[in-house]
Amino acid sequence: MTNKTVGMTDELNAYIVAHSSLSDPIVADLIAETHKVLPRRAGMQVAPDQAGFLELFTRLVGVRYAVEVGTFTGLSSIAIARGMGTAGRLLCCDVSEEFTGIARRYWERAGLTDRIELRIAPALETLRGLPREPHIDLVFVDADKAEYSAYWAELVPRMRPGGVLLYDTFLIDQRTVGHPRNPAFLLERGELLERLSGERVLRYREGAVRCEAETSFRAGIVAVKV
Repeated sequence: MTNKTVGMTDELNAYIVAHSSLSDPIVADLIAETHKVLPRRAGMQVAPDQAGFLELFTRLVGVRYAVEVGTFTGLSSIAIARGMGTAGRLLCCDVSEEFTGIARRYWERAGLTDRIELRIAPALETLRGLPREPHIDLVFVDADKAEYSAYWAELVPRMRPGGVLLYDTFLIDQRTVGHPRNPAFLLERGELLERLSGERVLRYREGAVRCEAETSFRAGIVAVKV
């Protein structure tokens, strides 16, 4: 038995995708269009297996109200919205009309427009305008990494007990605080990690998962409010 997460090789990733119910024609078309229209940005899209996990996780948790910070072309939002079912509602925060224009078309194709609300504005502005009382069941954050700590400060008070926060690409390239390439960028994460240990939150750092662009590892945080 190994004492650390197994690395995701190309062969292992291909096997998992081939033997999982992760996709359908709508998702396949969205992934293909994202890579065709936005080839240099396609790595921002969650991996197909990650989308499958998001849908299953949302369903298992019984999410009824979720918030997504960073929507891009909509793959993760489709997964979350499907997992919530018809009674669920998802608030998507993004600043790009271009990227979310693609997302809107695929939400419509997937029959999800009635359960997704998109707000085009800086995410902090949107989050600060939400009701202060705890009402959020699930949060998925995959956006401006420099604002991760600020997002945390706005979201945690609004989470229901047992609510789950998913922070994607928290430690890009598995770099840690003090890395010479961008120490200020990473210090923000170090400060957030310190806050995690000081608040009433259970912590679990997920293992590295290869992203589609094959240039970094998605190392994230799953936190449960208690």
